[in-house]
Amino acid sequence: MHTGVGRQRGARPWPRRIATISVHTSPLHQPGTGDAGGMNVYIVEVARRLAAAGVEVDIFTRATSGDLPPVVEMAPGVHVRHVTSGPLEGLTKEELPGQLCAFTAGVLRAEAAHPPGWYDLIHSHYWLSGQVGWLAKERWGVPLVHTAHTLAKVKNAQLAAGDRPEPKARVIGEEQVVAEADRLVANTRVEARDLIDRYDAVPAWVTVVEPGVDLDRFRPAAGDPVLARRAARRRLGLPVEGYVVAFVGRIQPLKAPDVLVRAIAALRARDPFLADQVTVAIVGGPSGSGLDRPTSLIELAGTLGVADRVRFLPPRTGDDLPALYRAADLVAVPSYNESFGLVALEAQACGTPVVAAAVGGLVTAVRDQVSGVLVDGHDPTAWAGAIGQLLPDRPRLAALARGAVRHAAHFSWDRTVHGLLAVYRETIADYRDRLTSELAADGAVLSCG
Repeated sequence: MHTGVGRQRGARPWPRRIATISVHTSPLHQPGTGDAGGMNVYIVEVARRLAAAGVEVDIFTRATSGDLPPVVEMAPGVHVRHVTSGPLEGLTKEELPGQLCAFTAGVLRAEAAHPPGWYDLIHSHYWLSGQVGWLAKERWGVPLVHTAHTLAKVKNAQLAAGDRPEPKARVIGEEQVVAEADRLVANTRVEARDLIDRYDAVPAWVTVVEPGVDLDRFRPAAGDPVLARRAARRRLGLPVEGYVVAFVGRIQPLKAPDVLVRAIAALRARDPFLADQVTVAIVGGPSGSGLDRPTSLIELAGTLGVADRVRFLPPRTGDDLPALYRAADLVAVPSYNESFGLVALEAQACGTPVVAAAVGGLVTAVRDQVSGVLVDGHDPTAWAGAIGQLLPDRPRLAALARGAVRHAAHFSWDRTVHGLLAVYRETIADYRDRLTSELAADGAVLSCG
């Protein structure tokens, strides 16, 4: 597949082989369940395109099943390496810091089986991986690029009601990684500013590289959009008539699917005729603190008297996910925080407008009043108002659908990889220049002695 990324040769070195570290979630896991989400998609899409551009990628992740071999070829030039560190099952993400030593040892052993200089660069994802990358970079003598994806200080400042704050150990761990990484890749300018203002990151070390969307997979259906919407609904077992508002993602307080359920209850109170034409599709599985009460959302719908309007569906794979976006009139993303919001971008690429919370990366992923609508705060009444105004207004929905496709077209994984390669090359060049300067300085001191 042509990626649009050429193997340019020049003064800056091109990485031959990259070690990608993703401790707590595997790129082979299904997004929408457990801890698998947008970061998984990011790692998969970037790795495939890097390999297509001639850069080999080894992805190190924790082994969580005895059914998978130690190494899996995910795509030509991309290998997922399962590192045994602790029990295969039963560990939560919060318990993984105690296994970082074992995980790091496994990563170092894997590299030691190769000739020196096997990897040119490490790219770590999430703070747990950054801790491993910090040690590996010192051992291997290569630079570390880190992407946080979410930040504890930001999450704690925008905590959902009833959610658990991120522990102090994570905050300290993130501060250490920010200080030790050679480059920090932020998904948006908002995240870059958070790294600088909240974590004292050196501004020159922070680069914004926006995530993308697979524009070949996520695209509007061919032909008449009304007929395509009906066909998609039949395929997924959703009502053919009426309106569908979809939530896609992990079911946990941070993602706030309860806001959507409460909004439908508020809509029924103000406009029962319209509300009775709406089906809310909640697509995903429990995750994070949502595992404490996996049936809480079902119970909430019953308590609010809207159980007849809410459908719960498991995460979708393959062609079913684009079909789900095309089946919906609106996709809701009410999260309390998003480093970017890939669901919003995927939905828009399929021609479905998005109603999203005006937080974090969503203000970049959604162009307000052009590709969707941004809602300030999480008041269900405000969300009911936004949804209630949009659904019956077919001309406006159609205009937003066209704007959604145009907006999403500005984002692609090829564009993301092009930006990352520029960061990699600059980081490697700066790292080697620094080593050369240090060696020269050491030599000068020795000659003077």
